[in-house]
Amino acid sequence: MDIKSVNFVEVGPRDGFQNVKEYIPLEKKLHIIDMLIQSGVKSMELTSFVHPKAIPQMKDSHDVVIKTLEKHGSSDVDFFALVPNLFGAKAAAECGLTKIDTVISVSESHNKANINRTVSESLEGLTAIRQELPDMEIILSLATSFTCPFEGITPIDNVLSIIRKGVDLGIHQFCLADTIGQADPLMVRNTAKAVLKEFPNEHFELHIHDTRGMGLASTLAGIEAGINSVQAAVGGLGGCPFAPGASGNVASEDLIFMLNAMNIHTGIDFQKMLDTALYETTVISGNYSGHQIHINTPCSH
Repeated sequence: MDIKSVNFVEVGPRDGFQNVKEYIPLEKKLHIIDMLIQSGVKSMELTSFVHPKAIPQMKDSHDVVIKTLEKHGSSDVDFFALVPNLFGAKAAAECGLTKIDTVISVSESHNKANINRTVSESLEGLTAIRQELPDMEIILSLATSFTCPFEGITPIDNVLSIIRKGVDLGIHQFCLADTIGQADPLMVRNTAKAVLKEFPNEHFELHIHDTRGMGLASTLAGIEAGINSVQAAVGGLGGCPFAPGASGNVASEDLIFMLNAMNIHTGIDFQKMLDTALYETTVISGNYSGHQIHINTPCSH
């Protein structure tokens, strides 16, 4: 398959930062966001509108969004934030966002552990968001799209079922998430092909974690299967705080280096992305509760 380009989505300011134990000062978060934009990022998850007791790092979500939009709101960058419920969705809208991401686990067990709701209750919550904010652009992320820490391998039919219910609610953007990083390339390829065959007119993104070192390979498998939007986090930070065994996300700089080397256009300046990752390590050094960060520069020979 001759792949010309891939849409890159940076999720570090939300999914990456959420596992950093000590609070990252607002000005440093904003500086990292600035650096990511300077590297060429055109789609970015800025923060999460969750209760600070659940994820203390996100206590400044309002300021992050408002200050970022004040500076970059007129640019062509597509900003969005994660919301767990209608309250969070309204808060995001009040800050000026027109796009949000919300998560429903394909696995009942993980959905209960993650947000203390059944899948049915989460779908009811999504319905409320859709009704209350009819103009809001919504991405529905499907956690545990491939495997679950409690239930094992996720049946593809279960993934298709959640997508179908989302489409019925008027949702047309979905993200397949490898929540604990145990997916393999074949698993990702098969699931991606199945959802694209069943829903050829919907938009799909891919979000892979790197627990077992297969993050890049699994992301590439999804791209080769036809998914042309992929998420990653600068520095490889992240991981679900409520999923045992979850490690960090695929590192943005690694993904960009691989895609650029394959002549797949991303629009991202690799060196500037790497510089951002290096700066990030100085900000959070010693304060990260996830996997160890490895920042590698390419060899010159």
